[in-house]
Amino acid sequence: MRRKISVIGAGKTGATTAQRLAERNYADIVLFDVVEGLAEGEALDLLESGPILGFDSNVTGVTVTEGAGYEQLAASDIVVMTAGIARKPGMSRDDLVTTNQKIMRGWAEAIKQHAPNTILIVLSNPVDAITQYAWHVTQFPRARVIGQAGVLDSARFRTFLAQELGVSVQNVDAYVLGAHGDSMVPLPRYTTAAGIPVTELIAPERLAQIVQRTRDGGAEIVKLLKTGSAFYAPSAAIAEMVDAIVYDKKKIIPCTVLLEGEYGMQGVFAGVPVQLGANGAEKVVEWNLNAEEKAGLAKSVAAVQEILKVMGI
Repeated sequence: MRRKISVIGAGKTGATTAQRLAERNYADIVLFDVVEGLAEGEALDLLESGPILGFDSNVTGVTVTEGAGYEQLAASDIVVMTAGIARKPGMSRDDLVTTNQKIMRGWAEAIKQHAPNTILIVLSNPVDAITQYAWHVTQFPRARVIGQAGVLDSARFRTFLAQELGVSVQNVDAYVLGAHGDSMVPLPRYTTAAGIPVTELIAPERLAQIVQRTRDGGAEIVKLLKTGSAFYAPSAAIAEMVDAIVYDKKKIIPCTVLLEGEYGMQGVFAGVPVQLGANGAEKVVEWNLNAEEKAGLAKSVAAVQEILKVMGI
């Protein structure tokens, strides 16, 4: 029996995520949206590319109306949540919280009812707080509620470093921890190019500029697009996470998960190195952070906790 992956939200991020996953040919894809016909149209167009690209994944679309459509979530091995309003120029991720909290509540309740054994991956912003809210509503084990954050942020960091050094992005290994937003914590000390620490290759002042550009990565794209936000890189980040789960890779990548004492944090979702496998977030990997890194992570987590207060959890 083929796996089933449900993607909630048929906007640019959701549709591109569905495309990346369908082309991997390891699961059938169901695309959901509240806009009539949008999910069905995107799904049909994607399905018809199968004979050309050589995948047999079945792709279907579902329009969700009040009380109808949610049942199609049943038997999902993985649910990817991309629905929510997108950032606009000048808008921080925190500004999104009220609307996206309401959107997440309806979907989280439906997921709990119709797909109680699924692994839920959340992309909706502000992702750390929205992921915690999804866990709060579903009450799933922490291994099965995961936010996508550090995968994307680390990819941005790797991109900028590779450009600076004139090397392949595959030669750059980098990690970004903390909340997905202005307070994220890129870790130059754990970042290498062909095994050489970037702190030995790039002057401190220039490296600080690259770190700041990484923090501003999403806002930079929003400013350029003017009427939208990033979707190519976020969907690729989701695909990497799904790959790790589907293939049981035990791959260590930065994800947003519930901390239960790790890094001295308790009861809050934040981006940390996580081992992803068939059971979801199977293990939080604790690195030996220095004082500056610990302070940055604590500040980042505090920013998440402030949003949680606004959300009432």
